[in-house]
Amino acid sequence: MPQRPDTLESVLLAVELLRRIPRGRKITAAELHRQLKDAGMERTERTIQRQLEMLSRHFEIERDERSKPYGYRWLERAQHLAVPHLTPHESLLLQLAEEHLKHLLPTRLMQSMDGFFAQARRNLGDDSQGHNVRLAREWPRKVRVVATSQPLLPPSIAPGVLEAVSDALYGNRWLELDYQNAAGKRKPVKVMPLGLAQQGPRLYLVCRYEGFGNERSLALHRVRKAQASTLAFERPADFDLQKYDDDGRFGFGEGERVQLTFCIENEAGFHLRETPLSQDQQVRDCGDGWMEVTATVVDSAMLQWWLRGFGESVREVNSKPAQPLRTTTLLNK
Repeated sequence: MPQRPDTLESVLLAVELLRRIPRGRKITAAELHRQLKDAGMERTERTIQRQLEMLSRHFEIERDERSKPYGYRWLERAQHLAVPHLTPHESLLLQLAEEHLKHLLPTRLMQSMDGFFAQARRNLGDDSQGHNVRLAREWPRKVRVVATSQPLLPPSIAPGVLEAVSDALYGNRWLELDYQNAAGKRKPVKVMPLGLAQQGPRLYLVCRYEGFGNERSLALHRVRKAQASTLAFERPADFDLQKYDDDGRFGFGEGERVQLTFCIENEAGFHLRETPLSQDQQVRDCGDGWMEVTATVVDSAMLQWWLRGFGESVREVNSKPAQPLRTTTLLNK
């Protein structure tokens, strides 16, 4: 098979580098070399360095020469690589995706998409694009995800923590943390990151401490410092984040499923007829404005908080393990 001309190879390499140079942070030639190698493009690091030197002279790319290795990034106001074929609907989807996925995707992956997100924002902000663009720009003001409880402001996360955590989680690498628990006790820990979950305004890291086989959830806003190690680990085959959630672990449960029975005033419990607690939920009319609800759920502190939230509108709350049948009392009013 004939080889492609050197000129075409150089152009393809330049395009790939322009796509991968981020905004807001710097990237080195060595990092770009690894990315291209992972993508199947075999080039020497010196070739990449020469290309970067040339690109920084002809594009709005900053080269930080204060220390080696040099870092490269697009200037904030640079046009970057445009994506002119984005339709108004595609631009809208990218804008919504950026908002809702910014904490749930690896930080480096989000940063590598900066050019697309910026182009989507420019497309939606261009009044010369006509009626369809204006309609797409209006859409975020027409839809909203609303809170199911008292809204809270998100806690602040120390600079660099989310980036280090997401990098370690993505690369299956050990993570070294300076962690302060809810009681205020602060200590260094080494953990195996297994999952990241957003619960309301808070982010939690599911992990295993070094030397232990059980999982814990650490609040990211309580991490004072985080550093991804160079040491990799084999992700445990017996861990499943979906099952961890289904077992009620984010609700301070231990996975024990119980058959819950309680009486609730019709007005307070009407929503349970439309949004049941479980697939096997049963509702029985008790008369006098009350109904009895029976459902198989995960026993957890969150369940008890939810029940107590109804105050005097809930009574006769009992539960028994699904297996074996042994009756216990959760809450009586």
